[in-house]
Amino acid sequence: MDDNQLLRYSRHILLPQIGFEGQQKLLGSRVLIVGMGGLGSPAALYLAASGVGQLVIADHDRVEPSNLQRQIVHTTASIGQHKVHSARQTLAALNPDVDITTIDAYLDPDALDREIRLADVCIDASDNFATRFALNRACVMHRKPLVSGAVIRMEGQVAVFWTDRPDSPCYRCLYRDIGELDETCSENGVLAPLPGIIGSIQATEAVKVLLGIGETLVGRLLLLDAMTMEWRSVRVPKDPLCPVCGSTAAVGP
Repeated sequence: MDDNQLLRYSRHILLPQIGFEGQQKLLGSRVLIVGMGGLGSPAALYLAASGVGQLVIADHDRVEPSNLQRQIVHTTASIGQHKVHSARQTLAALNPDVDITTIDAYLDPDALDREIRLADVCIDASDNFATRFALNRACVMHRKPLVSGAVIRMEGQVAVFWTDRPDSPCYRCLYRDIGELDETCSENGVLAPLPGIIGSIQATEAVKVLLGIGETLVGRLLLLDAMTMEWRSVRVPKDPLCPVCGSTAAVGP
């Protein structure tokens, strides 16, 4: 680290859990963030500010006026731009140390496999089950940690799935039969600050996983009811019959 970086990251370096070596590790880390919306915005901002050396941000959408109520990495001037290009401008202005790779298209199976294999951590900030299941399968196959978040209306949830850890479930252990659960914010609405809370926790968990510190949300689902501002932590057991990570699962390309 040079003198400017020592100053920029000084508050991290002062923490005994991080220190100089931990900050160096962050600078050498690579994080994939899928989704540059309400969750991806705060997650990307805090990971860039934290000094994660490489961020790969993926989203095929463009910025719309209705996004600006909660997707804080974008501005009014970003309307019409690809979200990843808008986000890159904001993140680069915040921290030019960070190497930012943008993917402004759907991640096909080959691209997803490549990006998960290269990443140290994947953050699922998507808004549909098809993407979440695809990310989960790839993370299980490559034994990479997946930091998952979701928000709808006044409720949010976050968890870490990392099948490299003993007895850790995967995302599919939690959602075997999605039924009518695939709801979207565009259909149901969402409280503006709520994605900021959940996305910030996703960034926190990603940093903890990268540094190997603290107790992560592996095996736990953290739930927030913003109407009552009550948190619940629920244990999520590994499903031995899970079609992705169970004993008889055949996870592969």
